[in-house]
Amino acid sequence: MKDYELTVVFHPDLEMNIDPALDKVKKTLESSKAIIKAEEVDGKKRLAYKIGKQEFGIFYYFELQLPAEAPAKISSVFNISDEILRYLLVKADPRKAKLAVKRAEKAEKVAESEGIEEAEEPKDSEEASETDTNDNKEEA
Repeated sequence: MKDYELTVVFHPDLEMNIDPALDKVKKTLESSKAIIKAEEVDGKKRLAYKIGKQEFGIFYYFELQLPAEAPAKISSVFNISDEILRYLLVKADPRKAKLAVKRAEKAEKVAESEGIEEAEEPKDSEEASETDTNDNKEEA
């Protein structure tokens, strides 16, 4: 099983009732023995150019694991579907996953270092207030 990314652009008229079309896509994926790892709704967006006289589309993004024969089956079903304006099924780039892990680790390090700095700041402000009160005592 290989990792794939699937982006589906649905007909904009389905905005209020997208569930049947989305169920059809999920059933097609399940019948192809796909494992859906992630699903993201990007919502209704303006298209860069008209597709079938439509200026808008509803975008859904899936991260999948598929067996070798599944992409051909999925393509044959999606090509004849009226609900789907366009779809794009590509192999997932393993470098993208590694980059995401590195970014997450870097973000954790930054958060930890900021947490340490924030913990030190109140001490500095306490010392500053003590110094101010000592200065006020000397002036009196």
